[in-house]
Amino acid sequence: MSKKARADDEARHAPPHAEPGGSADRLSDRPMTGKKYRKQLQPLHAELVAMQEWVKTSGAKVCIVFEGRDTAGKGGVIKAITARVSPRVFRVVALPAPTDRERSQMYLQRYIPHLPAAGEIVIFDRSWYNRAGIERVLGFCSEEQAKGFLEQVPTVERAMVESGIILLKYWLEVSEEEQTRRLQSRIDDPRKIWKMSQMDLESYGRWYDYSRARDEMFRFTDTGWAPWFVVSNDDKKRGRLNVIDHILSQVPYAPLDHPDITLPKRQKARGYRPPEQPLHWIPTPY
Repeated sequence: MSKKARADDEARHAPPHAEPGGSADRLSDRPMTGKKYRKQLQPLHAELVAMQEWVKTSGAKVCIVFEGRDTAGKGGVIKAITARVSPRVFRVVALPAPTDRERSQMYLQRYIPHLPAAGEIVIFDRSWYNRAGIERVLGFCSEEQAKGFLEQVPTVERAMVESGIILLKYWLEVSEEEQTRRLQSRIDDPRKIWKMSQMDLESYGRWYDYSRARDEMFRFTDTGWAPWFVVSNDDKKRGRLNVIDHILSQVPYAPLDHPDITLPKRQKARGYRPPEQPLHWIPTPY
């Protein structure tokens, strides 16, 4: 095994709370400024557009799963990924609580219709792994159901990969202190209070139950065909950049050819006059 391959393998199997070493990581203790973040994000957005065009033309199928504790930053990462791409190619799936009918189905059945077809990139904001996390910790499923899921899902994911889906699974990791800060921010900020729920408070109090559930989920489902990639996300801006960069490294897209486009001349007015009907312009207080 090469030095780089060995380092990559060690990083992939490091505990989720462990941070990579090195001077660059010591610098990462400082929160990234908004100005630097926007500067770094722009070329990554351009590459995501290139990836999008390759997926469309090649018929590739990409499925990206984001999991993590409450306040881990899943929504922010997804917004950063999708900010400059087409929603007809990048489709975000965030399923609500299952209906009575869906509860009677095979557990994975409600997720299968949302998997990507040719030319699509599907992003799951939480996924079938709800069963290994929130459902298990808060008692929405039995221990028998949770363990059965952990035993079955690697086989399902192997079938997904063998069907041609590029499957990427990300766990966003935050520290206890950062989760506390983010939840308190939601409580204090009227713009964020809608994000708070009783479930958030219950899960906050059960930190180590979640840690145990996460560790067992990794033990069963971190496979060679569908590994878990762990993201340090205490600094949301760095985390978003790192995730996008990693996605780009995992999808074999081709560089985007920039067409030589010249704007055509506009036609002449040829007697056109603005309508006499008054228009309802909105007020301009800004």
